[in-house]
Amino acid sequence: MKKEFVVIGLGRFGGSIVNELIELDASVMAIDKSQERVDEYAQIATQAVAADTTDESSLRSLGIRNFEHVVVAIGENIQASILTTLILKELGVQMITVKAQNDYHEKVLRKIGADHVIHPERDMGRRIANRMVSNDILDYLELSDEYSIVEIRANEKLSGATLIDLDIRAKYGVNIVAIKREDHILVSPQAIEEIRLNDVLIVIGSDVDIHRFEKKVLH
Repeated sequence: MKKEFVVIGLGRFGGSIVNELIELDASVMAIDKSQERVDEYAQIATQAVAADTTDESSLRSLGIRNFEHVVVAIGENIQASILTTLILKELGVQMITVKAQNDYHEKVLRKIGADHVIHPERDMGRRIANRMVSNDILDYLELSDEYSIVEIRANEKLSGATLIDLDIRAKYGVNIVAIKREDHILVSPQAIEEIRLNDVLIVIGSDVDIHRFEKKVLH
């Protein structure tokens, strides 16, 4: 069976989620107050509806509680975002992911029971900043305020060394959980695996340890 989602708010962020979910063969109900935006997604989403999601009766009539996951991607209107989340929670929706505008908004959303809170602009800003600051970091994904996963390209310093030679976990407190090599990926590589030039190392650890590893080993 296809996974079923609702996306509320069809701005740039919500719209991109609808497109991606459809690409991943999910079933998506797309909702927005603007009929114009709804018309735009009518040919893309499984179902597109114009509705005011701060009105409980509107959400009830759409059978929203029958969907396993609802994404609240409402843009600038923080009040509408909070009220919609609250109603979804009261209706018994199992999983609610909400886009937050700022830390205060996130605090309120968590208090009223949002399961996941995301800051797409802030998180993307961090990813881009990390990639700009370091020539070695290809991508950056924040796991929490202190821990991240990064993709680091192996340079000549690392080329030819095995994981056991480098002893990265003991020296730097980070783990290499996978190695991307050309078209394939080695998950949980063995200690005797030899690193090749231009391998992409997928490293997990605290931000402090990752930066220490990058400075010591790659520069």
